[in-house]
Amino acid sequence: MQVTETLNEGLKRAYSITVTAAELDATVNTKLVEAQPEVEMKGFRKGKVPMAMLKKQFGDRLMGEAMQESIDGAMNKHFEETGDRPAMQPDVKMINEDWKAGDDVNVDMTYEKLPEIPEVDLSTIKLEKMVVKADEASIDEALANLAETAQDFKARKAGSKAKDGDQVVMAFLGKVDGEAFDGGSAEDYPLVLGSNSFIPGFEEQLVGVKAGEEKAVTVSFPAEYQAEHLAGKEAIFDCTISEVKGPVAAEINDEMAKKFGAEDLAALKTQIGERLEAEYGGASRAIMKRGLLDAMDTLVSFDLPPSLLDAEAGQIAHQLWHEDNPEVEGHDHPEIETTDEHKKLADRRVRLGLLLAELGQKAAVEVTDAEMTQAIMNQARQYSGQEREFFEFVQKNQQMQQQLRAPLFEDKVVDHVFAQATVTEKEVSKDELQKAVEALEIE
Repeated sequence: MQVTETLNEGLKRAYSITVTAAELDATVNTKLVEAQPEVEMKGFRKGKVPMAMLKKQFGDRLMGEAMQESIDGAMNKHFEETGDRPAMQPDVKMINEDWKAGDDVNVDMTYEKLPEIPEVDLSTIKLEKMVVKADEASIDEALANLAETAQDFKARKAGSKAKDGDQVVMAFLGKVDGEAFDGGSAEDYPLVLGSNSFIPGFEEQLVGVKAGEEKAVTVSFPAEYQAEHLAGKEAIFDCTISEVKGPVAAEINDEMAKKFGAEDLAALKTQIGERLEAEYGGASRAIMKRGLLDAMDTLVSFDLPPSLLDAEAGQIAHQLWHEDNPEVEGHDHPEIETTDEHKKLADRRVRLGLLLAELGQKAAVEVTDAEMTQAIMNQARQYSGQEREFFEFVQKNQQMQQQLRAPLFEDKVVDHVFAQATVTEKEVSKDELQKAVEALEIE
């Protein structure tokens, strides 16, 4: 077998691989010798079929296997000896397409190698970590928001008319074609107007009712209503309103705290403070990560594989086009051209991606099975009722697994770099942190 370099230009490499006919024949014969003891053929005892007959029967198929194995073996040996890591799948083409038994096999292999990444002194990176404490005002604001979500209803003064957002307490009896039907009646039923919990058109007709009033509500059941005998039918509900109540925020006390799973109000405040500081910490980390990437972007310079740059620029252009054209869900659209701006952004992403990958490899950073499982479970929650199917889909799809693993790996490498860098903490206000986050979104 002979491997000859035909191109060495920047990161581009090309090689001519020749597998001789003798080598192929020897590989086929080896396979036949290995298989002979198990072969049965009419007129011969098991394991006694002559080699010439085996070669006639199975030679062509084994020759194809021998070609593939020889070429794969030559490529693997080449990468082991040179240390080259191809940026993308090598392009392999058979030159003598008119090959016939007895000929050598000639193959051309081309690829772009990943560049050598220079050493980086991470201790020279200086970062600022914004620290925000959860003060009483922020905790009280969060408590007030919780009280709104846990709203109660308080009776309005006599004669008040119900409006959207109010709760009416009523008795009702529904009839279709003058006959009452199962599930069409209730006593002391609390209905929040505007909640859309009743048949479409029902709640709107109760806007303006008063306590003590009787109201006939006429609606039609949807054509796709789950009870087939009612689907599409017109119904009349005789409603008697006993109370009209307006929404009021829940009183902030121990009872409200218990509704949110806390022992008392003090415990709820502690939980809110911890949650707020965790949110502040997440925002602060995002800002510090941007600072880290900006710093690393200027630390080292190295050649980048053109194929990776083109692929990344195309992906960026495609993503941004869909963001500007959200009404187009599929990919049946005109070809999207990459601009200099796309290519500039691709250059940064590819360079930082290769640098982080190199740092992670040297630091032996790994994503554990438990971390992957948690990531899959988090993603699966977006597919309510189909979590199991999504989980199984990811298990069988290597590309999807890589999409989930990549951000986990990057975050672990970023944490590793944070630990090596010089980090200075700076206590700031919530508003200052918010402005810094907004600045990130604009850039």
